[in-house]
Amino acid sequence: MNISDQISVTAKQHPEKTAYIFEGNETSYLELEGMINKFADSLVGLGYQKGDHLALVVGNSPHFVIGLYGALRAGIIVIPINPIYTPDEISYILQNGDVKGIVTMDMLAGKFAQISDVLEDAEHIIIAETGAGTDTGSTILSEKMKSFSKLMEEGNIHFDRPELREDDIALVLYTSGTTGKPKGAMLTHRNLYSNAKDTADYLEMDGGDKVIAALPMFHVFCLTVALNAPLMNGGTVLIVPKFSPEAVFKLAKEQQATVFAGVPTMYNYLLQTPGGHADDFQSIRLCISGGAAMPVALLKHFEQKFGVMISEGYGLSEASPVTCFNPLDRARKPGSIGTNIKNVENKVVDELGNELPPGEVGELVVRGPNVMAGYYKLPEETEAVLRDGWLHTGDMARMDDEGYFYIVDRRKDMILVGGYNVYPREVEEVLYEHPDIAEVAVVGMPDPDQGESVVTFVVTENNALKASDVITFCGERLAKYKVPAVVEFLDELPKNTTGKILRKQLRDKVAQL
Repeated sequence: MNISDQISVTAKQHPEKTAYIFEGNETSYLELEGMINKFADSLVGLGYQKGDHLALVVGNSPHFVIGLYGALRAGIIVIPINPIYTPDEISYILQNGDVKGIVTMDMLAGKFAQISDVLEDAEHIIIAETGAGTDTGSTILSEKMKSFSKLMEEGNIHFDRPELREDDIALVLYTSGTTGKPKGAMLTHRNLYSNAKDTADYLEMDGGDKVIAALPMFHVFCLTVALNAPLMNGGTVLIVPKFSPEAVFKLAKEQQATVFAGVPTMYNYLLQTPGGHADDFQSIRLCISGGAAMPVALLKHFEQKFGVMISEGYGLSEASPVTCFNPLDRARKPGSIGTNIKNVENKVVDELGNELPPGEVGELVVRGPNVMAGYYKLPEETEAVLRDGWLHTGDMARMDDEGYFYIVDRRKDMILVGGYNVYPREVEEVLYEHPDIAEVAVVGMPDPDQGESVVTFVVTENNALKASDVITFCGERLAKYKVPAVVEFLDELPKNTTGKILRKQLRDKVAQL
């Protein structure tokens, strides 16, 4: 069984039930099933075969839902990409991911026109019409363009789907890494199906749930918890195009939503919004938090104001992503990421891989049907994290006597900005391209709104170089959340005797800013 097949089952059993609501328009499971078939049929008609790679560069919308499940139904491997990435960042993933075709929005066409040289290997650019207008900007783009809506009109509602095995790759999710370049985590149909099912079972999701999808759908947190899980159980997805507290409150109240999933930053915004009242979340039975550690004070204040429990969990792209959640049938422990979800095993080990007793700190490792097949075209990196059947997360954790896990420290040097992972090396690689920068080091600093923000320490011989110049340089090459918020100039970076940069000393400097 896979996610696509499960949607077909629901469409047969409950054809008139609402699958999703977008901007006030309801789409039934029968309608969704037909659109999935049409898009799959159109892709095959364009020459796509099982195993081809299709990039999905689309925001939260029906285009994402149809594009995702339509491609999966045809056996095509989907590579979701953050629409706010810069052309350079998108270009790397398209090339590394051996992408044959791209689905994107009309408003982003100009961004793709900037990387027309990379697009020579792509056969088609399918443009989803949002009404924002299409600026091709280049001949190669216009030559390869296909209309999403036209493909839907031409597609056959009766699609002869290929045979899919559970170990076939379904997604390649690019996740930032310490090497400075994103790595593509290969997730199978079994990975996605099992994690969606086990997460839904653990959180008691069923056909009566209406789940708010305000997290970005290209991110695996939303993909599994707020899209796959409710749809495979006959629930309804309430699609939020772009997160805003006002939009979430309005939608929750109008549609009598039952589940909200978000990162701590979202909860902070909801809590701080003057117009937010307990009545807005009166129908919500459960809030889910992940993507970053939830401050205990924020959790308690939110629950007191809105009268709804937050279940904090843990996951990573390589695990599809959920491994832990605070259970609903017994005590929730603030500050904990919870216990093992069904069919997934977590444990804390020492450097030799030996399991540690409760209370001791070590590396968190994971085993289960949700763990990825490996990194795309990176066998050595795959072997480094998949050892003896266990996925090594790189996160330091401890477990208490009742099986609740606690993250003690994040992955080494990682910065979490609004729930997004930012690795210093990735930002440093960009800054080293600046002709006036001799040395650079990036660390994080606490941020009351985003959790953390990026701080850059720069060594330069050009006294005319200003912080604004550095920020502008990064802004042209990195997604907004990766751009440094603070730039500090130093005569030299602190190092040990082997020349290794002492980030601890830099973090101490940050504390004094």
